Amino acid sequence: MITSHGRDATLVAMNLTAKSFVLAPLLTLVYGVVRLLDGLDGSHGPGLAWTAGHLAFLAALGLFVPLVLELARRAANRRAAIAIAVFSLIGVAAGAVQFVIDLVVGFLAADKAEMGRLFDQVQQVPGAELVVYAVVPTFFYAGLIALVAMQAAAGRIGWWSPALIALGVGAVVVERDLLPLSALLNLVGLAPLGRAPVHADAGPSRPGRAAQAEGEPRGSAGR
Repeated sequence: MITSHGRDATLVAMNLTAKSFVLAPLLTLVYGVVRLLDGLDGSHGPGLAWTAGHLAFLAALGLFVPLVLELARRAANRRAAIAIAVFSLIGVAAGAVQFVIDLVVGFLAADKAEMGRLFDQVQQVPGAELVVYAVVPTFFYAGLIALVAMQAAAGRIGWWSPALIALGVGAVVVERDLLPLSALLNLVGLAPLGRAPVHADAGPSRPGRAAQAEGEPRGSAGR
C-alpha cells in the first residue's frame, strides 16, 4: 500500500527529474561565469569564487544523475541505454571526485602556489591523472550525447539537440573559458526534453495493443 507520504516523495522526485534538464545546465553556466570572474586577476583560486563555482558544478553533476537515468528509461532500446547510462554515470562520479579534490585543495591552500603543490601531489598518485582528470570524466559527456541521440533517433526531439550538446562539449575542449557558451548550448539542447512526460512510454506502441485493449482475443489475429 502506497501512503500519501510515498506518493508525495514520488511526485517530488518526478518534478526534480523534469527540472534537472534545465537546472543542471544552468548550474553549469553559474560555474562557468564564476570561473571567468575568478580568473580576471590571471589565476583561479583559492577563495570564495573558487569554492562557490565548484559547489555549483557539483550540484549540477548531482542533477545530471536523474537526467541520465531518465533518458535511459525513455529509450526504446532499454538494454543499450542502460549500458550507456552506466558508462556516463561513471564519468559523473569521476568528475565529482575531481571537484571534491579541487574544493579540498582550495580549503587547504593559502595561495595559488600552494594549490599548485597540492595538485602536484594528487596527480602523482598512480592513475589519478587518467581516472580523475584526463579520461574517465569524458565518459559522462560521451554518454549524454549518445542518450540524447537515441531520443532524436526515436523522433522525440530533433537532431539539432544532440548536435548542440556535442558542439558545447567541443567548445570546452578547444577553450575552457568557453564553458558558459557550452552550458547555454546544453541548456537549449536539453530543456525541450524536460518538458516530455517523465513517465512516458519508452517506445512506440505496438499495433496489437489497441485491439487487445478493446477485448479482441489474442488468437483472433489473422483468422
